[in-house]
Amino acid sequence: MGKEEYLSVSDALKTVLDAIQVLPAVPTNLLDGLHRVLAEPIVAQHDLPPFANSSMDGFAIRAQDVLRATKDNPAKLKVIADIAAGQSPQISIITGSAARITTGAPMPDGADSVIPVEDTDERWQDRSRPLPDSIQIYRAVRPGAYVRLPGEDIQAADQVLSPGCVLRPQELGLIASLGYKKVSVIGRAKVGILATGNELVDIAQPLGPGQIRNSNSYTQAAQVLACDAEPVILGVANDSEDSVRERLQLAIDKGVNLIISSAGVSVGAYDVVKSVLEFDGNILFWRVRMRPGKPLTFGFYRGVPYLGLPGNPVSAMVSFDRFARPAILKMSGYKQLERQPLTVIIEDEIQSDGRESYLRAVVTREGGQYRARIFEGQGSHMLSSLVGANALVKVPENVEYVGEGSFLEAIMIDWPETVF
Repeated sequence: MGKEEYLSVSDALKTVLDAIQVLPAVPTNLLDGLHRVLAEPIVAQHDLPPFANSSMDGFAIRAQDVLRATKDNPAKLKVIADIAAGQSPQISIITGSAARITTGAPMPDGADSVIPVEDTDERWQDRSRPLPDSIQIYRAVRPGAYVRLPGEDIQAADQVLSPGCVLRPQELGLIASLGYKKVSVIGRAKVGILATGNELVDIAQPLGPGQIRNSNSYTQAAQVLACDAEPVILGVANDSEDSVRERLQLAIDKGVNLIISSAGVSVGAYDVVKSVLEFDGNILFWRVRMRPGKPLTFGFYRGVPYLGLPGNPVSAMVSFDRFARPAILKMSGYKQLERQPLTVIIEDEIQSDGRESYLRAVVTREGGQYRARIFEGQGSHMLSSLVGANALVKVPENVEYVGEGSFLEAIMIDWPETVF
């Protein structure tokens, strides 16, 4: 196969994303909506706050009664009530009167402001805090001081959240304040995880001659979880078409929205995944001008999108980040599908082979600039280098040499404290 038959990374990613559809909306309990994408607008059914209330512990008053109040010339008001949060005050504040009030308590009729307790002579440090007959106020306030007005935050019939919004804790709190117990969100993707290869054994089994543990399934399942999707581990298929079909049928039976496999997509005699896809589905591409991760397959198996990753652990993990992660995020309704790159200063010379390359690196911040140190070991089998890295430095296609001090883009895969 000639070089012209290999897709660039950008063309391959476009092919994947063009083929991926957003999942249908589903209703869910409010807390289960965390990190999900809102599918329907949230409209306020009432004002927020729903009533005028105090923002401080203090006394509800008429501002005109304390116009000239100072520490040396306090205003003296008669205390006629004690209003706590959750009560409905049945009194009115008239000239010369006040009501003690707690934070969040409704404002009584006639009052237009609150004087904080610290600006009075009440012994507010006393836990018993008996209601005084009168109060001395040591400063003036303007009408509206320390009062939260109805609708000040949100007014009834306002659309407060739009479809496409990612629900963080603050959005959930806002929705809860408006009385919604359920929300409509984009469905959570179910992603089938398949490993292939006669040499693979379960992680708990002792290793025999020529065997390695199936770490890829756990790495990719964790990457799926990090996308707030549901991994469905399909186990290991040996290097036969029947075994691969058996595992893929399990994925279909479990109703997955995307199948991800590792290994079996290259050109070796035992790489059978491509053959199964050609017979039972279709292949849109199967090689990408990328390092690591050249043997990469995308297509459909019985109508389900299928992404075949390389078998080497670093290649599989990097390929997942560049292709599977954006696909899962699109399925889940996200608009921001790729990590935002960071411009870094390269501290090492880099030799590349002209493919778009993603090199493991450590990015730190020094004097307001970000600097990247490239790991010496860039072998696609060396998973330990990804453990030590917090970034992938991108070397563009057709670039074979990068000098020390050059600027490149880094894709941050982690943000340890050393960066800041």
